[in-house]
Amino acid sequence: VQLQACGGGLVQPGGSLRLSCAASVSFFSILTMNWYRQAPGNQRELVATIIAGGKSNYADSVKGRFSISRDNAKNTVALQMNSLKPEDTAVYYCNFKASGMDYWGKGTLVTVSS
Repeated sequence: VQLQACGGGLVQPGGSLRLSCAASVSFFSILTMNWYRQAPGNQRELVATIIAGGKSNYADSVKGRFSISRDNAKNTVALQMNSLKPEDTAVYYCNFKASGMDYWGKGTLVTVSS
C-alpha cells in the first residue's frame, strides 16, 4: 500500500494551494480518507475527512477555507486550501484506516509566509 502526497510549497498569506494524494489500493472507493497536518512542536491534527459517499468534515480552524474532494476513478483525494494563514504552516499527510491499521503518506510541506 502506498500513499503519495504532493502539492505543497511556499505561499503568501491569503494564497491558495491544492494538495493531492494518490492511493495504490484496489478498494479506494470504500475508504474514508483523511488529511492530517503537523506543525513543528505540535501534535498531528485531523484537518479534513471525506467518506465513501462524499460527505466531508473539517476542523474548525479550516472550515470555510479548505475543501476536501475525491476521485474514485483515479484513486485520489485532494485538499484545496484557500485564504491560507501562517498558522496553516505544517507538514500535511493523507491517511486512511483499514483493518485496524493506519496508513500514511510521506507528507508534503506547506509553508505560509510573506
